Amino acid sequence: MINRVVLVGRLTKDPELRYTPSGVAVANFTLAVNRPFTNQQGEREADFIQIVVWRRQAENTANFVGKGSLVGIDGRLQTRSFDNNEGRRVFMTEVVGDSVQFLEPKGSKGQSAGMNNNFGSPNPNNQTNYQQNQTSNNRPSDSDPFADDGKPIDITDDDLPF
Repeated sequence: MINRVVLVGRLTKDPELRYTPSGVAVANFTLAVNRPFTNQQGEREADFIQIVVWRRQAENTANFVGKGSLVGIDGRLQTRSFDNNEGRRVFMTEVVGDSVQFLEPKGSKGQSAGMNNNFGSPNPNNQTNYQQNQTSNNRPSDSDPFADDGKPIDITDDDLPF
């Protein structure tokens, strides 16, 4: 049997962190995930999916992400039921997150600080930081081994990990 769910979306509110009577951390939040198509009005709709994470993942999620944060979830689908205050049986379907990946820097809330959408390239409006990272011999600092003076990089097939 296979029960795997992989989602990428934004939190609709800050995660709610609680602890069980035995001291196990659990965090709940809702993830808004865009659908891959538009409706008849040309608007993109979203699904709002309940997520629950446990233990250290729950504490990390509550401490490092908040409303609007972009996260990736790898987990499994779970259905449970309980009786509500009115005595009615309520069924819930949720994703139990085994892994939560934080896909944006902390505090960016949808805007990558100092970066554009070119996979980490420096923002042209932020050249001051790039110039400050230059060392005295006019080569980039060790933080970016691929930032060079525009010369091609010599890589053979043996150097590639795949």
